[in-house]
Amino acid sequence: MTFETETKPGIPAATLVLVRDRPQRRPELLMVERAAKMRFAGGAMVFPGGRIDPGDHALAENDSVVRGAPGDPLQTAARIAAIRETLEETGVAVAFDPLPDHGATVQLREALHEEADFGAMLASGGWQLDLRLLTPWARWKPNFKQERSFDTWFFVAKAPDLARDEADGGESVSSRWASARRVIDEAEAGKCSIIFPTHRNLERLAIFESYEETRIHAEAHEVKLITPWVEERNGEKYLRIPDDAGYPVTAQRLTEMVRG
Repeated sequence: MTFETETKPGIPAATLVLVRDRPQRRPELLMVERAAKMRFAGGAMVFPGGRIDPGDHALAENDSVVRGAPGDPLQTAARIAAIRETLEETGVAVAFDPLPDHGATVQLREALHEEADFGAMLASGGWQLDLRLLTPWARWKPNFKQERSFDTWFFVAKAPDLARDEADGGESVSSRWASARRVIDEAEAGKCSIIFPTHRNLERLAIFESYEETRIHAEAHEVKLITPWVEERNGEKYLRIPDDAGYPVTAQRLTEMVRG
């Protein structure tokens, strides 16, 4: 595995960590399994998300259907992309006001699959997106030489009470709710695959006992761009991330990791 020695621009992307509180249990997160055929993270368990499209930037300027914009145009577009991609990949509508019922959610999702204009769909249905319901969690831009490089915003949000998930059958082949610890344990047992950024974020998410604890932690940590680097320790190479970004584990042997 090789890495670029210089940072190059990444493809703007966004992902959403949906958190569902469970009585007397650790919170569950919504994750999808990527189709094995996908060039990026094929076969891996990831959080729903994807590229930031030009339409997301255009919608970011539409005050009639978007409220609570953070002020940064790129982050505003990233929040919209995270909402749109989550709806398209899993069928869960997040940060809608009012929250669409199941039938309307299915129609919205089908329209996205047919590449309908998201902003026009929101306007015609009388919906707004409340971007304040998404809290910035992290921003990652791995720099693997042989992969396309994505500059990805991570957000956390509370799962809506009406959430019904189902994978889209295209980029994702399955979806599931599971605690962060369970996904890590299954990956370490060889039952599923997770890439390096997902592994680190699951370890961080596993610390908390509720969505509210997760949100408070996120607000207490400034989001900094994380680009992992290789460091040698006692003759072994490790992939490293900063020690001050809120992550409990900041290094992993290269021989143990799945890139991404």
